[in-house]
Amino acid sequence: MAAVLILPCRAQAISAQKAILVDAETGRVIYEKDAYSRSLIASTTKIMTALLVCEQCNVLDRMRIPKEAVGIEGSSMYLKEGEILTLQELLYGLMLQSGNDAAVALAIYCGGTVEGFVQMMNDKAYRLGLTGTNFENPNGLDSPHHYSTARDLAVLTAYAMQNPIFAQTVSTKSVRIGERSLQNHNKLLWRIEGAEGVKTGYTKAAGRILVSSAQRDGRRLICVTINDGNDWADHQLLLEDGFSRYENRVIIRAGDILGERTVLGGDAETVQLVAAEDFSFSLTAQEQPQTVLSGAEFDYAPVVRGGDAGYAYVLLDGHTVGKVPVIYGQTVEQIKITEKKPFWKRLFGGA
Repeated sequence: MAAVLILPCRAQAISAQKAILVDAETGRVIYEKDAYSRSLIASTTKIMTALLVCEQCNVLDRMRIPKEAVGIEGSSMYLKEGEILTLQELLYGLMLQSGNDAAVALAIYCGGTVEGFVQMMNDKAYRLGLTGTNFENPNGLDSPHHYSTARDLAVLTAYAMQNPIFAQTVSTKSVRIGERSLQNHNKLLWRIEGAEGVKTGYTKAAGRILVSSAQRDGRRLICVTINDGNDWADHQLLLEDGFSRYENRVIIRAGDILGERTVLGGDAETVQLVAAEDFSFSLTAQEQPQTVLSGAEFDYAPVVRGGDAGYAYVLLDGHTVGKVPVIYGQTVEQIKITEKKPFWKRLFGGA
């Protein structure tokens, strides 16, 4: 997630010790409060656990519950040794019931051992750029070396919500699994338009932690609060503020002519500079971004249509919020200069 300009948010009085509100598509940080410092994260750990299972396994597979996954401390779906469940059923137990036992069962199935699965978790965190995160278990039980940040949880969740199985699982309000009736603990599913759930978390040491996602008109916001005694109200306030004050605007479209550059020694004096990609960003009605071209003031011929011409940077109040590659809009050939004969050769002839 790129560092971006953060405008003052109306929701200044939230109770969270740490928080962040992010537009999932553009990466804009709409609100943040100590979002880069490490914290215990309790059961929000299970976001990574569920994501890896969704990516690495067939959730229709059935597994026999091993004794290692029975009687795990903390929240539980009360698995019984030897019972057979699908991975999808275990995912419901993980994300709706917050079952620590479901986390261990899924870790063993997906990673071979809990330790092997934890290594997978940390490898994935590295690939996603979660620089403030380290996992020691698949369920979030407190450990001094098991931590993340509000920012990292937001990046992880924005990525995870692109997985349709993950998104469907966390947005399910209730489900019946045999004799078990599971209810989603995320109250926002009943309180906020477009709420998609995600994950709650709590331990005495970590406090109340909440990660939520909501989508309206194709725009998704991710909210994270850490150690927040008023998290339901704070998420509602932050999400409503993000949806009401900001909208995603296309600032640059692929093919837009962004300017021109002087060409020396060519059959044309200038060449058009064209955007190679679209660029959108979350903006308030009052914000007016600027586009600035990088690179030299001139090029030497030849230049080839579609060739690399540098970047266009998008600025907001002097801060860079993004960039797009720029290409040449046409080919400019080099002028071939023929050597002029000396005067005496032109007068008397000769080679």
